Amino acid sequence: MTTAERLEAKGRAEGRTEGRAEGRTEGRAEGRAEALLELLTMRFGPVPASVAERVRNSSIDQLQQWTARILTAETLAKIFE
Repeated sequence: MTTAERLEAKGRAEGRTEGRAEGRTEGRAEGRAEALLELLTMRFGPVPASVAERVRNSSIDQLQQWTARILTAETLAKIFE
């Protein structure tokens, strides 16, 4: 195997590893977003499309903060303050 072939193989392996990690992170965020939307619907009724979009486009850290507020927020608006 030539040096170029070894470098190419190494690059492909690193790319696959990075791709899998990125996919897992995205999957976790999607799962958290859907769970939060379910909880919001159970607690406050139908969720406006703008709220659903905001939730689906948020980071895992932000989703965790909002999910924790479900327990104490009196209104949907208080979740996102």
